[in-house]
Amino acid sequence: MVINTLLREKNMSRYALSKKCGVPMTTVADICSGKAKLTRCAAETVYMIAKALDVSMEYLLETERKKKRATFENFKSNECHSLKEVGDVEYILNVLEKDRIREYFEDKWYPEALYLLAMIDYLSRINDIPLCTRYDDIRQYKLQEICYPMGIILMAMATNDEKYKEEALKNAIPEFLKFNIVESEVRNVY
Repeated sequence: MVINTLLREKNMSRYALSKKCGVPMTTVADICSGKAKLTRCAAETVYMIAKALDVSMEYLLETERKKKRATFENFKSNECHSLKEVGDVEYILNVLEKDRIREYFEDKWYPEALYLLAMIDYLSRINDIPLCTRYDDIRQYKLQEICYPMGIILMAMATNDEKYKEEALKNAIPEFLKFNIVESEVRNVY
């Protein structure tokens, strides 16, 4: 949610935004949590929030419309390509500086948030970098069901044989498996 990002950038709480713009706290909370869509709010509400955040109404609405969620497979592929392109340390810095893990988590994009956290934890371990403690609260979560790569799911379905899933589980990177994500390779992407 663009408002959550702006609040973090301005070091402003939802409560402070509510007071500054005159929009009820419950409305601000509903918008920030995704319960209410900014694009469905009254123009006056959008105007007051935009003014309080020192951005235009168009910026708020366009940014909100542009934020489309890719499939989880595409997301993982994009992250692996980014890692391959910039390298381990630069990748870690980019994710942490933009606070993408928290952003996805607050937007309730849990697979993406946990995948990024697993990637950061894994890269930190193999590069002997201390874990970033900023996300310790998120580390307690995991996906309700094990998330296998689409290729593994398709192989198991096509052959009617669960051995592909069992093998993938055995070869999964521990940092990913902790969050119920089966990932065995983050570097060999094409």
